[in-house]
Amino acid sequence: MSQARATHPTRRGLLVAGGALGLGAALAACGDGKGKDSDTGTAAKNGKSGPWSFKDDRGTAVKLDKVPANIVAFTGVGAALYDYGIQVKGVFGPTKTTAGKPDVQAGDMDVSKLTVLGNTWGQFSIEKYASLAPDVLITTMFDDAGSLWYVPEESKKKIAQLAPSVGISVYDRPLTEPLQRMWSLAESLGADMKAAKVTDAKKRFEDAAARLRAAAKAKPGIKVMAGSASDQLFYVSGSNLSIDLEYFKSLGVNFIEPPESAKKQGGGWYESLSWENIDKYQADIIMMDDRTSAIQPADITKATWKKLPAVKAGQVIGRSPEPILSYDKCVPLLTSLAEALEKAKKVG
Repeated sequence: MSQARATHPTRRGLLVAGGALGLGAALAACGDGKGKDSDTGTAAKNGKSGPWSFKDDRGTAVKLDKVPANIVAFTGVGAALYDYGIQVKGVFGPTKTTAGKPDVQAGDMDVSKLTVLGNTWGQFSIEKYASLAPDVLITTMFDDAGSLWYVPEESKKKIAQLAPSVGISVYDRPLTEPLQRMWSLAESLGADMKAAKVTDAKKRFEDAAARLRAAAKAKPGIKVMAGSASDQLFYVSGSNLSIDLEYFKSLGVNFIEPPESAKKQGGGWYESLSWENIDKYQADIIMMDDRTSAIQPADITKATWKKLPAVKAGQVIGRSPEPILSYDKCVPLLTSLAEALEKAKKVG
């Protein structure tokens, strides 16, 4: 599925192979990628004007004379900021499905009101981007080299000339860290983080986390497998590197872990299995990639899939490998897994 670059898959190949399940390719960029000692950002509050600054997870400090008004962002980032009351002007990344409906990564945004610079991998209209007179570009990073997600490698220099960029790392850390970084970014952009909608969502997240921890503790023997489906291959993700799985594991969820040697071709993210061999791991619950780049469980026709104990038992749930980084959107991720664990029977 993936095309090799040296000994690692390309980002395009990894996207086809289940997106963030396999973003192990390290492309040239600067920064430590861990976001240590990062600023929470400073900005105008309550209608006041700039200046504005924010230190991102590459260690890059972006400074502007005023709070950014024309924001362009990766779709999922735009959706997270929207939940905090910050609206972006343009987006790039999965925004609309082939049927014209909002992509799962668009969250609650009205996509009809957005300028879409590109809807699929490799698409990014520099002309449209320039027409928006962008103040800042914001996206995530899925490696430790500081590569900006969905910003095409071949045009990144031209894109960088039009506006500064902010990168939020979603690589090899628990979900709570990028959630807090997005919170800080939204606050720096002028969001009201004391609004009831915002504080209530954070409280619901904390309650959902406590529920998942209790469910995992009550059923430590239940094994969970994170998978993603394509026409030719089935991908089993390890719990390291992925922000959601790392966090769920810290709450006590018992994940099936492919050996490191098996994940080598997947950049350390996942193991590739042929459909004939998907019974290699006996899972009690299967979490399946919910993005449009992956085949959804209802559309899988492979006989070997239907024979899996978890599938036969109806113990298959969705998973968001690229979570929208607002507390509101992450609550269902915790709740869904907690409910599955509470109801699960040992079948694997």
